[in-house]
Amino acid sequence: MPDIAAVKAALAAQRIETPSWGYGNSGTRFKVFARAGVPRTAREKLDDAAKVHEFTGIAPKVSLHIPWDAVDDYAALAAHAKERGLELGAINSNTFQDDDYRLGSVCHPDPQVRRKAVRHLLDCVDVMDETGSKDLKLWFADGTNYPGQDDIVARQDRLAESLAVVYERLGDDQRLLLEYKFFEPAFYTTDVPDWGTSYMQCMKLGEKAQVVVDTGHHAPGTNIEFIVALLLREGKLGGFDFNSRFYADDDLMVGSADPFQLFRILHEVAQNGGFAPETNVAFMLDQCHNIEAKIPAVIRSVMNVQEATAKALLVDRDALADAQRTGDVLAANAALMDAYNTDVRPLLAEWREERGLAADPVAAYAASGWQQRIEAERVGGEQAGWGA
Repeated sequence: MPDIAAVKAALAAQRIETPSWGYGNSGTRFKVFARAGVPRTAREKLDDAAKVHEFTGIAPKVSLHIPWDAVDDYAALAAHAKERGLELGAINSNTFQDDDYRLGSVCHPDPQVRRKAVRHLLDCVDVMDETGSKDLKLWFADGTNYPGQDDIVARQDRLAESLAVVYERLGDDQRLLLEYKFFEPAFYTTDVPDWGTSYMQCMKLGEKAQVVVDTGHHAPGTNIEFIVALLLREGKLGGFDFNSRFYADDDLMVGSADPFQLFRILHEVAQNGGFAPETNVAFMLDQCHNIEAKIPAVIRSVMNVQEATAKALLVDRDALADAQRTGDVLAANAALMDAYNTDVRPLLAEWREERGLAADPVAAYAASGWQQRIEAERVGGEQAGWGA
């Protein structure tokens, strides 16, 4: 049976990275629903992220998005984060919102546009140097909408050439994390549509290039935990972008659509050593909270990952291994289902109280008065959101 003390120790070592854009106004193609008190600046996003860490105890890192979080002094922004018990995590690039990128960015047929995109990526590495960030996270909207629109292989060549320039610029302790997405906004071909394409490009680049698995970026029925297990086996799982999806890239709260899938993914992480510090897997959220309150939604998302992790750590691995070795299909499945069906909320409440945290982080936040304070103080100015 699992050692509860060891489970608690593993939970204490867990770190969830929250996204700066999760705290601002965001929306759909049709409407952005503004909420009172949302951050107007990158510093205010960090202030809100600090509250998530304060009440959960496991969210000390914040991803930035450039240029959405652009500031004049990144060292000062990093110092602001440190003052609030945070550190700056992955730097996310943006090569999808300029008019020049209508036909792609690093895969564009025009070398001038490709140079512009690469310059932006190199600027993001400069931001990493100034903030102390170790990860450059890349997602490309590049692709085509019609057969014959462009040469598929040539676009892969352009991608490889562009990534090689950026990879060469990285410091010894910095990584390039390449995300993938099987469609949207390109609908005929996407230049990095799946984990295999990302893996192929990362393998050509070298050890400092790894794959990001966004849990909303797969076709229906895709066995995401299989992908996770194989990438861990090859030492190429750089991190996650956690969210939930019903139909496509919905960016909903992680675990809200299919909590069993989240458990299965984290079981493979636990089974294959992915929680070990030396694997350096980044457990990041990538969510847009369109109709729900921002900070409580991020807190709930962190808790959902923590609950699924606790269940994954409760799997009786000796019983599972015995059942697998003897071909006992039902017993093997039962080992997983027993852990998944365990109510871990009392365990986590106890774990939090042992560390001086409130047993219920969402309720504690609601009682803290922070929401009322920011709604009163953050008046005027342009609210920062995903389209800022």
